[in-house]
Amino acid sequence: MAKTIKIRAKLSGAVTTVKALISHPMDTGLIKDKKTGQPIPAHFIQEVKCEHNGTTVLTALWGPPVSKNPYLSFKFSGAKAGETLKLSWVDNQGESDSTETTIS
Repeated sequence: MAKTIKIRAKLSGAVTTVKALISHPMDTGLIKDKKTGQPIPAHFIQEVKCEHNGTTVLTALWGPPVSKNPYLSFKFSGAKAGETLKLSWVDNQGESDSTETTIS
């Protein structure tokens, strides 16, 4: 799968705000294909993980109710400008993606 994550991390005082947009269909398995009438198989992100200097700062367990192309925003403390942040996800079909960004 092509790169699917757009991410920014900005430090303000002692708090880092992370904003990410993930391109993913997030199919529930309950919708039918308009042409064939067959159900579209479930295809959704199950886990999103964010690491700062090798330490997990966020783990989110998602399921089918999360919207298509989900947006995620959260804050954490303890980072410094110039450090690296890694965001990754894994879906129910075994696909995954990850990206890194520098905290500004």
